[in-house]
Amino acid sequence: MIRTFKVLSLLLSYPTDELQRAAPDLRAALVAEGLLSERRHPGLYRLVDRLGADDLYELQERYVLLFDRTRSLSLHLFEHVHGESRDRGQAMVDLQTMYAEAGLFVAARELPDYLPLFLEFLATRPMEGARELLGQPLHVLTALRERLERRQSDYAPVFAALEALAETTASPEHLAAARAEPDDDPSDLAALDRAWAETAVTFGPDSDPSGACPKAEWMLQQMTAPPAPPAGR
Repeated sequence: MIRTFKVLSLLLSYPTDELQRAAPDLRAALVAEGLLSERRHPGLYRLVDRLGADDLYELQERYVLLFDRTRSLSLHLFEHVHGESRDRGQAMVDLQTMYAEAGLFVAARELPDYLPLFLEFLATRPMEGARELLGQPLHVLTALRERLERRQSDYAPVFAALEALAETTASPEHLAAARAEPDDDPSDLAALDRAWAETAVTFGPDSDPSGACPKAEWMLQQMTAPPAPPAGR
């Protein structure tokens, strides 16, 4: 189990009170595994601390503005690769099949290309395999990091950390295509309405009437649960 991927998945999940309380545990998990040191990734640790200390409603508002209302920052990977084309549907099926073969079953209301879910899957893989899979959408992750850096967002270091974990760089051709995607302005409500007119599925705080994120809450339980005793004891 690669806990660092679980931590990054949680950092990209909708902020909740439970996530906020778990911030010290997330920091401790990063330090213990040692894949992303605070010296080399200070912004990542600042984000963990801010998620634990800032006003929850402000954190939620910031998250929604970035990832739910800004299509060019969508956390659904295939949105940036296939858009609304038919290829996206088949890619979803292929990804969900890969999850199922590894024993990870996706709830009906979840989309398999949701980045926090993808990172949860990577956490179950051997590191070499996880790095290989992470490298496939690396051009999208790099483009997202650049857009977040232009906004001076606290979330940009999460994507920089993913680039570091991949230990490779995106192909220039694929990265150029990802960078060419229009970077929309969430304050332009009319443009947003037009951009999302064809979107039939939502994911995030509005997909659950309670405003909670069950996947993130389950993952937090896994992060803080005590290790299972050795077999035979």
